[in-house]
Amino acid sequence: MTYIRREDQELHAGYRLYERCCGLDIHKASIAACVVITRDGKSEEETRRFGTMMADLLDLAAWLKARGIEHVAMESTGVYWQPVRNILEGFDLLLANAQEVKIVPGRKTDQKDSQWIADLHQHGLLRKSFVPPRQVRDLRDLTRTRARLAQEHSSICNRIQKVLEDANIKLGAVASDVFGASGHAMLLAMMKGESNAEALAELSKGRLRSKIPRTAAGVGRTRDGTPSFSDRTAVAADGISGEPDAPV
Repeated sequence: MTYIRREDQELHAGYRLYERCCGLDIHKASIAACVVITRDGKSEEETRRFGTMMADLLDLAAWLKARGIEHVAMESTGVYWQPVRNILEGFDLLLANAQEVKIVPGRKTDQKDSQWIADLHQHGLLRKSFVPPRQVRDLRDLTRTRARLAQEHSSICNRIQKVLEDANIKLGAVASDVFGASGHAMLLAMMKGESNAEALAELSKGRLRSKIPRTAAGVGRTRDGTPSFSDRTAVAADGISGEPDAPV
């Protein structure tokens, strides 16, 4: 946690990096904004609260332009700052680390937070966090989404394997890929209630058809009933066909 020392405040009291600037305190449903304008050595503050819907953000941008504001500072609060930044990209934006703009004890309101951010920004006491270009941010979101999908894919495959082993279905001992074309067809048939080992083995495709007798022995089971696939596992199994290599 970083606080501005009193001697630093006194040192910068007469120095203003920006004559006009704004500080934003962003939350999930509201934005507290404070505009600081310096005229003839005196600073005037104007505060206002906005919502976070698209129309509200456009009102915020129009309000800043009407007051001649070009420099805007905000803290990186969760993901709430991202849509605000997207709308205000025409301004000179500074995204500050939330830990570095922590206010001194005793200041608790959102409006005072925005005033504090504006004051720090006016005197050049905030460090700018790196924000990659929009194309890089989009690519980063895409790769992270694919990584999560691949992780979920593996987790679902492991759950299906556990269900099969629990029912003593040794499909994995016969087929090289339980979730290949043959395994996929058999899994779908099992979820529809098919329990006849010979009928399941006949669903084999390609090279696995040369192992139909062994496949029939592998898909037999030692207990009655259909493997208890949960609804989510069943839906996921219906969509599994090898590794998730398709574009996200």
